Amino acid sequence: MDATSLNFKNNARGAIADDPLQKALAKLAVGFPLKRAQAAARLPEFEGLRDQARDIKNHVLENLDLYLEAYEEKVIASGGHVHWCATAADARETILKICQDAGAKTVTKSKSMISEEIAVNGFLEDNGIEPIETDLGEYIIQLRKEPPSHIIAPAIHLSKEQVAETFRNAHIDLAANRPLEEPRALLEEARGKLREKFLRADVGLTGANMLIAETGTNVLVTNEGNADLTNNLPRVHVVIASIEKIVPTLEDATTILRVLARSATGQEISVYTTFCTGPRRPDDLDGPEEYHVVLLDNGRTDMIGSEFHEMLRCIRCGACLNHCPIYKSIGGHAYGWVYSGPMGAVLIPNLIGMEDAQHLPNASTLCGKCESVCPMRIPLPKMLRKWRERQYRAEIGSKQVRWALHAWAWLAKRPKVYRYVMSLGIAMMGQFGGAGRFKSVPFAGGWTSKRDLAAPTGDTFISQYHKGARGDQSGELIRRKIMR
Repeated sequence: MDATSLNFKNNARGAIADDPLQKALAKLAVGFPLKRAQAAARLPEFEGLRDQARDIKNHVLENLDLYLEAYEEKVIASGGHVHWCATAADARETILKICQDAGAKTVTKSKSMISEEIAVNGFLEDNGIEPIETDLGEYIIQLRKEPPSHIIAPAIHLSKEQVAETFRNAHIDLAANRPLEEPRALLEEARGKLREKFLRADVGLTGANMLIAETGTNVLVTNEGNADLTNNLPRVHVVIASIEKIVPTLEDATTILRVLARSATGQEISVYTTFCTGPRRPDDLDGPEEYHVVLLDNGRTDMIGSEFHEMLRCIRCGACLNHCPIYKSIGGHAYGWVYSGPMGAVLIPNLIGMEDAQHLPNASTLCGKCESVCPMRIPLPKMLRKWRERQYRAEIGSKQVRWALHAWAWLAKRPKVYRYVMSLGIAMMGQFGGAGRFKSVPFAGGWTSKRDLAAPTGDTFISQYHKGARGDQSGELIRRKIMR
C-alpha cells in the first residue's frame, strides 16, 4: 500500500457503498467493544491500572535513550544482535542482509504492523525470498494481496464466504468441491497449508508488543501460537520493533499486559504471551541459533517533546478503532495506509507528512470515545485538533473549509453578532425540520447522507441562560445546573 491517504474521501464513499463490508463492520459493534466493557467491569482496579500504564510509558519516553541502551546491552549479553535503523529503507536492507547471510529462501512471519509500515514483504519478494504470513488473518489477506484493515484483526472486513472463496482460488491442489462452509474447516485448511511452511522456514520474523530493558526480552502477545512457531523453529529469529515499545522492567510489562488484552479483545490475558530472550543456550531444548533485533525510528524521535509526544504511549490494542463511529462506518482500508482509526489519524501524518495525510485528522467526530477507552489514556481528540490547527495555518486542504472556519472565527469574536446569527439560523432550522429531524442540510451532506440531524427545539443555550438572569423559570434551571 502506498504511503498516502489522499484518496480517503473516495475510499470512504466506496466503503459506505460496499454492502459486504458494511455487514462485516456491523458485527464490530457487538464484538470487541462489548467484551472490553465486560472485562473492565470484572476488574475493580482497571482504571487504576490505566493510570499506572500511562505513567510507565511517560517515564520511559522521558528517559528513552537510557532504556534503549540498557536494552541493547542486555540483548548483546544474551548473545543477540541489535540493529539501529533510522528509516524504513534501513530496516528493509538490514532484514534482507540477515536473511541473505542465513541463506534464507523462505521467511515465516507473525503479525507485525511495523513490518507493514516498512513494506518488507514486497521487498523480500523482489530479492528472491518468500515471506509467509502465519497469523490466520494475515495469511488470508496475503492470499488476497490486501493490506490489513485492523491492527489486531487484519481480516475483520471479510465474511467467511469471502475467505472460503479465497482459499478455493489459492489452494488449487485441493478438491474443488470440498466443504468450506464452517469456520472450523477454514481453520484446518489454513493450518494444513502452513504446517509445512513452518517446518522449512529459514528465518522467523516477529514483531514485539514490548521490549524489556531489564532483561533484553521481547514480549509477544497472540491468540494463535503462530508467533511461537515462528520464533522457535527457524534457525534465525528476527524481531522488528519501533523504539517506543521499550518498558523498564518485567513488573512494568505485566502491568501493561493486564490492560492490553482487556482493551483489545476483552480477554483477561491472551492465549499465548511469550517472552523471548536471546538465542538458544547450550542446555535449551529449542530456540533459534541467531537472535536479531531491528530497532526502527522512522519519525518517532521527531515526535518526542512535540504536540504528539503522547501518541508514543500507544500499545496497538485497537480499542480506539473498535469504538470509533468513523472506523465502524468505513473500515480500515479507507485510511489509505498501514494504520487506521483515531490512532492512525494522529500517527500517519507524523510518519508520512501532513500533505499526504491531510484528510485523516478531519475523519473524526471528536466525540471523545477513543480517549475514554484508551488503556494508555492518550488524548487523541486533542491531537486531532492540533493537526487541524496546523492544516489551517499551513493552508492545506479544502479552501471551503478554511473559509468556513475563518467566517466562524470572525463571528465568534463578536458575541452580539454571533448570537443574532445563531438565533436566526436556529429559528429557520426549527421551522424547516420535519418531525423534529432533518433529512438533509445544505453544505452538510457528508453528515446527513447517512444520518438524520435533530432540528433545534428552542432558543440557543446562551439565550436560555440570559432568560434565567431575568427570572425566567427554564433559564433559571440552566443557571442552577451551571453553578452547581
